[in-house]
Amino acid sequence: MGDLVRGCGVALVTPFTEREVDYDALGRLVDMHVELSGSIIVAGTTGEASTLTDDEYHKTVKFVIDRVNKRIPVIAGAGSNCTASAVDKAKFCEEAGADGLLIVTPYYNKTTQRGLINHYRVIAENTSLPIIAYSVQGRTGMNIEPKTALELSKIKNVAGIKEASGNISQVAEIIRICPKEFLVYSGNDDMVIPLMSLGGRGVISVVANILPAETKKMVDDYKNGNIEDARNAQLELNGLVKALFIETNPIPVKEAMGIMNMCKSDVREPLYPMSNENREKLIEEMCNHGLCSASTTATE
Repeated sequence: MGDLVRGCGVALVTPFTEREVDYDALGRLVDMHVELSGSIIVAGTTGEASTLTDDEYHKTVKFVIDRVNKRIPVIAGAGSNCTASAVDKAKFCEEAGADGLLIVTPYYNKTTQRGLINHYRVIAENTSLPIIAYSVQGRTGMNIEPKTALELSKIKNVAGIKEASGNISQVAEIIRICPKEFLVYSGNDDMVIPLMSLGGRGVISVVANILPAETKKMVDDYKNGNIEDARNAQLELNGLVKALFIETNPIPVKEAMGIMNMCKSDVREPLYPMSNENREKLIEEMCNHGLCSASTTATE
């Protein structure tokens, strides 16, 4: 199935204008990432998929797929805490022309590790698309353990995992015991190069929303043997990454995109606009990366 993410995939925001999806802004963002990112992940966590209506979800996924028009891969978020709902999403995304699926673990009702394996197996049996499992215990309360990842790797079209546990020892164990064809991607922008040093293939990135070329270059530098450049880029990036997660994602990255006039900073409830104090910290880091002027104020 190969590297569907192509090293650096952007976990794309969904821009809003008041209570509607802003398709004009979304189109501009898609066009930018076609040129600068390896792939696009639509309707994931950063895309606030949990607040999209069914109609909005279908329209947004289809809009991005059609706008990209096969120029780079589009991976659609299709996760749910209901296996049947995830199957319905997977079927829709395949019919819409997605190149792959990102499927987060069930949340809230959770399950056992055996239940996780069954969840992904049932979804995989209902689509021919490659699936990237998504492990992010901090949001879902559900961790994909290394032995579970090994079992998932035996399912024909489960191609890999987005690992966002923040546990580098767990990442190392997954890579150690799973076949090399089972691709591991960082779900944490501050751990991309450490993960790749263990055999990971890249990142599904939040920071790439505002630094797409730089994030992709960091990954490509490592893959091409420019280790020192990649290491330095990771260290330089981490201050901004910290600021982008000072409040719940995607609140800060959308605030940054609003400051940069890429789209409105609006998030959907229950998410809430960023505090002025944290906005000042974000602006400081953005200025360090040349993403805003020193005259930008917390009250703009």
